[in-house]
Amino acid sequence: MKSAPAICSDILYFLLEWCRIETCTKDIRLGVGRLNIELTQKQFRLLLDMVYIGNWVLNSARGDDRITAYDDIESRMFFEAMRAGMPELAEFRDGTIQASRAFVEGGIHEAIMDYEDAMFFDILAEELSRRDMQAEGLRAEEGEEMERRIAEYTAEFEQSGVDHVHVDL
Repeated sequence: MKSAPAICSDILYFLLEWCRIETCTKDIRLGVGRLNIELTQKQFRLLLDMVYIGNWVLNSARGDDRITAYDDIESRMFFEAMRAGMPELAEFRDGTIQASRAFVEGGIHEAIMDYEDAMFFDILAEELSRRDMQAEGLRAEEGEEMERRIAEYTAEFEQSGVDHVHVDL
């Protein structure tokens, strides 16, 4: 008797063959209701990156309270990757089609980390500027002064990271 993962693999293979779309090696057609999108494989690959990053940003910190509609879209896109001749980008895991380990470990999280680092320093510069202005009795709504202070903090962070940040507890 076959194991559950082997049976799932057979079912998935059957579905992929049964649902095979006509694609050439250069173009991919995605049809959703009345909406059709034609993409080159390179464009589709970039779209996969964007879908994965978007879902990561929206759901990675939500724990069990995930927005499943985004998970479903991501799963659908990776299913389409398998159908379009890019099976190395997707795998069947935990009952759904997901980004493969090769995809996840292929540099996508470095792009996410770059974004997170940039957002961290932008938010930190703004929050420290607000704090400083409030301590001096100024209002953060004073745009020019706020922008000047944010620029100063941003320049410091670009030069030294958080090496010169001190927290008194």
